[in-house]
Amino acid sequence: QYTILDTSDAKSPFKFNEIHRINHQRSYTNKATMTMMGRHAILPTYVSLLLLAVLGSIEAWSAKILSSRTSRSQLHAVKESSIDESTASQSPSIPPSSSRRAFLCQDAPSAIGAASFLSCLLGDARSSVAAEEEEEDLIDVYFGCGCFWHVQHEFVQAERSLLSRPDASLTSRAGYAGGKAGSLNGKVCYHNAANVSDYGKLGHAEVVSLRIPPSKFEEFALEYCKLFDEKGFRPDQFGDRGGEYRNLVGVPGGSKSTYAELLIRASKRTGDKLDFAVGKGDDGDAAKVVFVMDTKEFPFFKAENYHQFHDGFNWGEDYSREYNALAGMFKKMGEDFGDCPNGMVGLGVGGL
Repeated sequence: QYTILDTSDAKSPFKFNEIHRINHQRSYTNKATMTMMGRHAILPTYVSLLLLAVLGSIEAWSAKILSSRTSRSQLHAVKESSIDESTASQSPSIPPSSSRRAFLCQDAPSAIGAASFLSCLLGDARSSVAAEEEEEDLIDVYFGCGCFWHVQHEFVQAERSLLSRPDASLTSRAGYAGGKAGSLNGKVCYHNAANVSDYGKLGHAEVVSLRIPPSKFEEFALEYCKLFDEKGFRPDQFGDRGGEYRNLVGVPGGSKSTYAELLIRASKRTGDKLDFAVGKGDDGDAAKVVFVMDTKEFPFFKAENYHQFHDGFNWGEDYSREYNALAGMFKKMGEDFGDCPNGMVGLGVGGL
């Protein structure tokens, strides 16, 4: 059992010695593994023949079903669904969410053959899962773990693998969050010579925001926890330091939400190497500690375009040109990245 503690008092927003893990009991599950020798996976010949016979019976059965279905109303429904799928939901024979493919799977299996019928059912099931994900209300969350360049790359990969999102649908954006001050003159900017709305002076940290289905949050939390090494240190723990690089996660409802519980569970699943504390804003930087923020109280502010889809901070974190080009692609698509100054000396390259 874990408790996410409030680590602040009236005088100091952060005290490391007040961060505790209460009633901490490590639990280890002995997992039995099963192996199967290759030769055991080969079906004997007589079993294969039996399967062929069963498929033949299905073909015969489906042909019989087809011949018996001569109802004029059913034929009319098939005809109408073939002409215009958009009107299929008005037919009592077809559920509102069904497509012509689903109708054929349900009511005319013999028309496409037994083997194709099975494939049809599997394909329709995959379509149903995708439809459910699209219908699920998405939530905005953010994750911070040192420099946001590397973190964004990892979450872009997660969006692709966990949600099968194409480039144009990627939602991972580098930005700032966690400061009490919010924005200044409507802006939150990277360090710049003009000292305009400096994110560090506003108490913010570098984070990556993304929009995901609630049912997928734990999987993304797992990806976040994997960013830390076996000792709980972030990739640039001994490089970038200070409040701008502290570890934090923003979720709807903050530490009192179900998402906070899922975040802790993800940490336990990846080695139980992190502690968690209630984010109060302007929090300090501490190794192995993640501050849990409420996204309503501490919203996300998108970073400048030149920070988006950037190569990583560490040596060897040079990503593909296709990845780097996403920043320009989204800008051409009309996405607003604000009008902050271009870095320390106005170059807009590598933070300069």
